[in-house]
Amino acid sequence: MSNSKLNNWLLLLAVVVLAVAPVVFIKGAKFSGSDDQAKSKIQELQPGYKPWFNSLIELPSGEVESLLFSVQAATGAGVIGYVIGLYKGRTEERKKYNENSD
Repeated sequence: MSNSKLNNWLLLLAVVVLAVAPVVFIKGAKFSGSDDQAKSKIQELQPGYKPWFNSLIELPSGEVESLLFSVQAATGAGVIGYVIGLYKGRTEERKKYNENSD
């Protein structure tokens, strides 16, 4: 097995371990978003606090919110992947052009 393939497998293994470790090792933990944690902390410190503004759209459920978050993450990953591919393609074209021009 080549060195780069081994590195790829080790990176994949590291990502899986980092994703699974908190769920496995921290029993009974409540995994919530930072918005929920901030809201509860504000209510604890300042019980009479009134938000400056409300959300423009109230989503019908947490599943819809998760879906929209996933779509946003996938769109961002797609844009980043496209830009990386675009620059890699341009670099390869320049290399071919420079090799042929000699």
